[in-house]
Amino acid sequence: MAGATGMVGGHVVEQALRRGHEVVALARDPSGIAVEHPRLGTAAADILDPDSVEPLLEGIDAVVSTVGIGTSRRPTVLYSEGTRNLLAGMARHGVERIVVISSEVAEHWAHQGLFKLWVVLPLLQRFLGATYDDMRRMDVVLWESAAQWTAIRAPRIRSAGAKGRYRLDPAGPLARGWSITAPDMASALLDIAERDDLGRRHVHVAG
Repeated sequence: MAGATGMVGGHVVEQALRRGHEVVALARDPSGIAVEHPRLGTAAADILDPDSVEPLLEGIDAVVSTVGIGTSRRPTVLYSEGTRNLLAGMARHGVERIVVISSEVAEHWAHQGLFKLWVVLPLLQRFLGATYDDMRRMDVVLWESAAQWTAIRAPRIRSAGAKGRYRLDPAGPLARGWSITAPDMASALLDIAERDDLGRRHVHVAG
């Protein structure tokens, strides 16, 4: 579990433990992981440092990555190079499954509704384009790997209580798919990671 101290990552850790999984939670500063559990291990790791990540992937069944830079406008390689490092470590230890968060802004816009197409997505690209550009580079990294990856094209993720439901569509953007809560996003990540029919593809989710 990479990005364990983030808004979504904390929910992934808690929900995975409730589902009975053993979890290895990675963060640059694992002291921010508030949960304690006998099936939870924590480790300090920066996914941009392959040497810190690779040993931690031994014996892992699947990787869930929620790393991100939030609303920073600064250029980044966190998504592309971080995912490349995770994939390299996975290949070394025979781990096939990884689920990552991307954004619907990083998707080709041809299938979006008119309001998103002409207003929402161009504004997001204008102000947060560095993030989405690197997510597109991450897409290439995923396609070039041999992993069974799934990248979630997510809408805005809100820090709010769980609604206990979400929508998923592998075919394209969801109607009125404006946002999803952080705990519901965590549920989607885990549900997708547990499935064996969504490998090597993008899926869309929304609340």
